[in-house]
Amino acid sequence: MSKLVDASQVTLKVGTYGLTKAVALADPLALQQVQAYRRQTGSRTMALDKYGSKKRIPESDYFVSRKIDGEFTVLVYEAGEAITLNPGGTVRIGAPFMTEAAAELEKAGVKQALICGELWVERPDGKRPRIHDVVRIARNPGSADEVGQLRFAVFDVMEVDGEPMPPRDYEKTWEWINKIFDKKGLVHPVETVRGGIKEICDCYEKWVEEDGSEGVVARSDETGFYKVKPRHNIDVVVIGFAEGVDDRAGMLHDLLLAVIRKDGSYHLMGRVGGGFTDQQRVDFLSDLRDLTCESEYAEVNSDHVAYEMVRPEWVIEISCLDLISQTTRGGSIDRMVLDWNKDRGEGGEWETVRRLPLVSVISPQFVRRREDKTPNTNDTRLAQLTDVVEIEKAEATAEDLQLPKSTIMKREVYTKVAKEKTMVRKLVMWKTNKEEASREFPAYVIHYTDFSPNRKDPLDREIRVSNDPEQIEALFAELKAGALKKGWVEVGA
Repeated sequence: MSKLVDASQVTLKVGTYGLTKAVALADPLALQQVQAYRRQTGSRTMALDKYGSKKRIPESDYFVSRKIDGEFTVLVYEAGEAITLNPGGTVRIGAPFMTEAAAELEKAGVKQALICGELWVERPDGKRPRIHDVVRIARNPGSADEVGQLRFAVFDVMEVDGEPMPPRDYEKTWEWINKIFDKKGLVHPVETVRGGIKEICDCYEKWVEEDGSEGVVARSDETGFYKVKPRHNIDVVVIGFAEGVDDRAGMLHDLLLAVIRKDGSYHLMGRVGGGFTDQQRVDFLSDLRDLTCESEYAEVNSDHVAYEMVRPEWVIEISCLDLISQTTRGGSIDRMVLDWNKDRGEGGEWETVRRLPLVSVISPQFVRRREDKTPNTNDTRLAQLTDVVEIEKAEATAEDLQLPKSTIMKREVYTKVAKEKTMVRKLVMWKTNKEEASREFPAYVIHYTDFSPNRKDPLDREIRVSNDPEQIEALFAELKAGALKKGWVEVGA
């Protein structure tokens, strides 16, 4: 019987390998610890390209590691048993690398530990591991052999036997990692060298430019964390623009961008404001004003200036340092999906669909206009992003985007006559049935309407929401008791 997780809540996939969520953990605080580590590390890490690394990384003594294209995961060990937990709350058990890790830690006399690393796949063909391989096998392996391909590259330790590792002494942490784990094991220290700026550049040239690895991570107790990666180039559709303010009036501030999903809908990706010459800012602003159109969707930029939406005619190329598909808590980064209705309004109109997971774009820069390309499912395809990171629901089409219909649970209407005028109070409670499909929706909603013609503002509304059925019933009873004192007569339900 597992001491770390409630086995009755585990869904077995192959043999002893299975998945569950963090609610099944014996330690309810473990997920908070993992998410806090991810937030703290993320806030201390600066992403740079090769050129930026030479200019912006200060000279220091660094641990320089090969960045593996995998999933950040924490190995949770206690009393001879090991499982893994990621910031999104996914718990995995029963993989061979976990058994190996538990044996090594037990042999070393360790009673408890939280060990940070990258979950990756050692491909039989020897090619570079990709996040797609990890997601597919870790989520739904086809065989025991595939589960056996999972590896765990250790790069940090949160705590051992209930004590945190020294926060400003990574050398001791690295010594501990290498003492416990074999470099050729299923669980192994991430490939690392010691050195300064020269070693960072040398490792980038060898690991990234020659071997095709994802990047290089440089870590120093004195100067912090640096992630050095090649820039990604992406062709995107311009769907809006914003003008500069004050002394930049009459010049382009930034562009609103989208990629196109397989069903032809436009998924808002972000914005780009850097990389333009001043002349381009003047010319682009003038040209884009001729493409303005109507839109159901509105957004403002960092200067709180609303974007003017435009017809989807321009394609531009941008570069970026990184694409992030998850928050530090492991949640998805949801962005609006739009449909272009060319037959609506005068010259077409943007219509909202719903928010779906996409990415945050790190350090975007304008490269050039692509007048040789048009907005379509090939030239500006969403797959440009999924080739780099795993994006939830990337294959969903318009038909899949239909949300379930709500169900009315209670509807009560009451009236009361005062000063020869009729007042109306109405309470409606419904179950959205959308809470699993989208985090934007609660499970239950109450809408209270109070119409009193004798007031200065005759119509008043109030909304209560909850994900708990007992709580929503209590809220309904509370609202009803407060709204209906004396003289109210029920006229509809």
